[in-house]
Amino acid sequence: MTEIVLMSDPKVAAVPVADRGEPLVDVRLQESLAVDSRRADDTGAFAHLREGVLTRLLLAQRSLPDGIRLLFVEGYRPPALQRHYFERYAGELRAARPDWSPARVRAAASRYVSPPEIAPHSAGAAVDLTLVGADGRELDMGTRVNASPEESDGACYTDAAGLSPRARANRRTLGAALTAAGLVNYPTEWWHWSYGDRYWALATGAGSALYGPRERD
Repeated sequence: MTEIVLMSDPKVAAVPVADRGEPLVDVRLQESLAVDSRRADDTGAFAHLREGVLTRLLLAQRSLPDGIRLLFVEGYRPPALQRHYFERYAGELRAARPDWSPARVRAAASRYVSPPEIAPHSAGAAVDLTLVGADGRELDMGTRVNASPEESDGACYTDAAGLSPRARANRRTLGAALTAAGLVNYPTEWWHWSYGDRYWALATGAGSALYGPRERD
């Protein structure tokens, strides 16, 4: 894709799903992967991914330069929670922009929260993450993880203009490792990467998605 296709685009929803039935696995069992607790929930759902996604995440980590590691922030998100996030953010946009049509609100909301029916997080196929140095401190990525377009004035977009040279270099380091491992980025969120979901299938030209939204067992 040469242009930014939002999650709300009908082309994404039109991608068929041929779910592999892979289990959701707990990434915290991998000692080599640093896991942050900012999105932790009582059930530990946040720390799960489909098996194939985790395999590629670990591959990406091994390709990073010495002294740099991935910091896992959030993976699986139950469909009900995804729906809550989407509706809450869409409500904030409607309140701020009462002149916007429902379609425009939906499209704008999908820059930051995926519509629940096609959400990569709810398929266990997406991960929000950043980089940390040898001291465990997060590297400068230009914005915090999960910064909204409004909060960051658009700097959350992966290829946003006006980033510092260091932040841009760090984003490129993250992107190179994850792309080489087969994941794709959602261009409005530098921290969001996925494998096997509908968005990945559209971006790579795959005939179908490997994972669809599911409830956790």
